[in-house]
Amino acid sequence: MKWLDKLKNWGLKELKLNLRFAQLEFTYDENDSIAAWEMYVELITRITTQSLPIEHGDERAALNSVYSLFDSTRDVLKRHGRSGQSFSKLAIIILNQVVRPFTAKWHKLLDYGFEDSDVCESFRKELAALQSVLSNYAVALADIAGVEDITHIEQSQ
Repeated sequence: MKWLDKLKNWGLKELKLNLRFAQLEFTYDENDSIAAWEMYVELITRITTQSLPIEHGDERAALNSVYSLFDSTRDVLKRHGRSGQSFSKLAIIILNQVVRPFTAKWHKLLDYGFEDSDVCESFRKELAALQSVLSNYAVALADIAGVEDITHIEQSQ
């Protein structure tokens, strides 16, 4: 299956890929699976994929958790990147196109901006949109890792 088709299947169709890359076959190996599992664990155990009800949590802590994805991803890339190139490509695209714009916007408000309830409300709305995309990323990682996606196992249906 081609990269573009895989991304669509995972709900990540909004990612931008150059046409040549989008038409390449998506293949992965055991190294990609190991790296995907490590990143999957990082995602599903953070606010990046878990809800943040208005009566709970803290915006600063949530933003720091999202920001920490950079370090977590870099660590996985350093350990597995050369041998897990499909994972590496996907992880870098997610960091640069999804996580970075979010953290770049909100990081400047970290020191004082979250004292305003309107700012907090806006942050939580944008966090929910980010969580939706990162939940789809978790689906992709689970698929590559060869495990069942349990991102939302606690939520009732």
